[in-house]
Amino acid sequence: MFSKKPTTIQQQIAQLQKRGLQISNVPLAEKYLANISYYRLGEYWYVMQEDKENHTFKPNSRFKDVIALYNFDAELRLLLFDVIEKIEISLRTKLIYNLSHEIDPWWFCNSEIFIDRLQFTRTLAKIEEEITRARSKDITIKNHFKKHKDDLRFPPSWKCLEQVSFGNLSKLYGNLTHKVNSKDSIAQEFGAVNHTYLPSWLQSIAQIRNFCAHHSRLWNRNLPGTVKLLPKPPNPWITDIDNVPKQHEFSKLYVHMCLMKYLLNTIQPNNQFTTRLNDLFIKYPNVDPNALGMKLNWQKEPLWQ
Repeated sequence: MFSKKPTTIQQQIAQLQKRGLQISNVPLAEKYLANISYYRLGEYWYVMQEDKENHTFKPNSRFKDVIALYNFDAELRLLLFDVIEKIEISLRTKLIYNLSHEIDPWWFCNSEIFIDRLQFTRTLAKIEEEITRARSKDITIKNHFKKHKDDLRFPPSWKCLEQVSFGNLSKLYGNLTHKVNSKDSIAQEFGAVNHTYLPSWLQSIAQIRNFCAHHSRLWNRNLPGTVKLLPKPPNPWITDIDNVPKQHEFSKLYVHMCLMKYLLNTIQPNNQFTTRLNDLFIKYPNVDPNALGMKLNWQKEPLWQ
């Protein structure tokens, strides 16, 4: 039976010091622990512990390095959230435009163009929830229902899908039947050649977006799922074969950031992703790039130029 009692901030600091964590500025540490929970910070000092059972720290482990890791991770999430926003808006635009012209404005309600009917039903139910929430808040949706009271359908995709999450957009795209021409044409616009590769990219990016949105740790995290890499990408990629992420490295963030960069290069050429990411590593020199799966001289690859 769980029997631990809550500890005060002062007790938390005393415990960390007893276990070997160096805290040079106790009042500052108290301020941090008053605003960032002990267990949230614990995700960053875990790797500094020599004995994971007794939670004792390695020699020269410092609280200020824990905070540096925490701040690096927070800034990394903001950077990736900004990149993912551009990918999300582009995907949304391409889905609405291409499929509305190929099928009709209500293509997302048409079960005939989707592979997995059960997944389609679940996704459509989630879209209905999102539209119901937007009906009382979003002026476009509100005015649509007010103006078209007798039309019991969803609003058309150019109104409706603006309210839909990236996760549901990626599910809509991935579940499209291969007979839908737009599935390949959208992939080609992103430089992904055909529908084989893009769904796994979007799924992984949607998961990372959720981590960013919920302020969850990305540094030193094993990410779920996997991705399919193009054997011969048509756009600039990685030329050094040793720098191409291998299957066993797909749980690290680097391969997913490579895919974000690849997509972003088609959306916004001459973007600043490389500079901003490199600046983060310069700003926080104590951060181990290997914890993210970074490759040696990664920024010199054509992909990151």
